[in-house]
Amino acid sequence: MAAETTALALAALLQAVQIGLAAALMNRDVGANWNASPRDRQPEFSALTGRLRRAVDNHFEGLILFTIAVVLVVLSDAGSPLTVLCSWSYLLARLLYVPAYAYGWSPWRSVIWGVGFIATLVMILTTLFT
Repeated sequence: MAAETTALALAALLQAVQIGLAAALMNRDVGANWNASPRDRQPEFSALTGRLRRAVDNHFEGLILFTIAVVLVVLSDAGSPLTVLCSWSYLLARLLYVPAYAYGWSPWRSVIWGVGFIATLVMILTTLFT
């Protein structure tokens, strides 16, 4: 498996861990019954739970672009040391983003997000100029 697709698989697993962590904290905050309900009303969550839920949403957004970048690299056979570096940079940024968001590391949360975003864009641009 190419390094880029390995990073993508690990990013997907990270997303699953984030979903589980946010769900566990929601259960703690409002109970499993609400979490299993149709969620017609929004209860009050702790600040940490709210941040982790937003981090999950943010990673879905980033994961879409990163998936596109990896698919483009693999299908266009544009893999290179640069795309490998970018894919691992994205994954590392996403790993750091979770505690950065959860604990309100400002402005570092935005800087960490930017590293992952730029790494993704570089991967896409690399496929256009290869």
